Amino acid sequence: MAKQLGLPGTEGAPRRAGSNATGHGGKRPGAGRKRTLPGRVRGKHRARPFHDRRRPVHVVLRVTQQVGRLRRSKTYAAIRAAMIATVGTPGFRVVHLSIQRHHVHLLCEADDRRRLANGVRALCVSAAKRLNRAVAIAGGTPRTGRVFTDRYHATAIATPRQARHALAYVLNNWRRHREDHAALGQRRALVDRYSSGIAFGGWAERDGVPFAWPRGFEPMPIAAPTTWLLKGGWKRGGAPPSLWERPGPGPLAE
Repeated sequence: MAKQLGLPGTEGAPRRAGSNATGHGGKRPGAGRKRTLPGRVRGKHRARPFHDRRRPVHVVLRVTQQVGRLRRSKTYAAIRAAMIATVGTPGFRVVHLSIQRHHVHLLCEADDRRRLANGVRALCVSAAKRLNRAVAIAGGTPRTGRVFTDRYHATAIATPRQARHALAYVLNNWRRHREDHAALGQRRALVDRYSSGIAFGGWAERDGVPFAWPRGFEPMPIAAPTTWLLKGGWKRGGAPPSLWERPGPGPLAE
């Protein structure tokens, strides 16, 4: 075509590998949609691995800086409402969770990879709408746009020791981030009010005795575990988690 139109310098010009006749498309450096979020990429867009329904999954959801601090009453209520809205998602269950400054930890169960992805996506969509409204109420101006950054990070839990560490890591993550020293009331608290720790019956100091919910406290709606690892298999992975345990760098250390 270029030769027929009389364009100079096109005869015998080498064609780039992976490009088509027009020079557009194909696999080449710099091709594709550009990333618009600042900071480093936390989750590469690769196919999720096969998911075994017998294994729980530790999921981490991170929010953008514009959303601000999550450990506030309005944002807690927004995430709680999203949890209520997505309870009953087929083949997907959130067994425990905790809300930190700029991220949320989930311990999930799912029947397969597709239902895990759909369940987390439904929760993210529902939470994003409510968090945008909560931030707008707090700041006085409406907010729209992205709430969660990149893809969520998911790690399968395969052994009792990993399950035990994951429970301690998620439910006591506030101690890891020194949130238990944030205020006098937090220093007095035994369990993180921004988590589902009040519903966990395996604390070493409680010996199976449940906590009494404080007046006016609205706990997170969570699902009863169905996997052996979260139902009780975690007890074979070590001593029960302590209310005062400060988790280390990661939940899956052997």
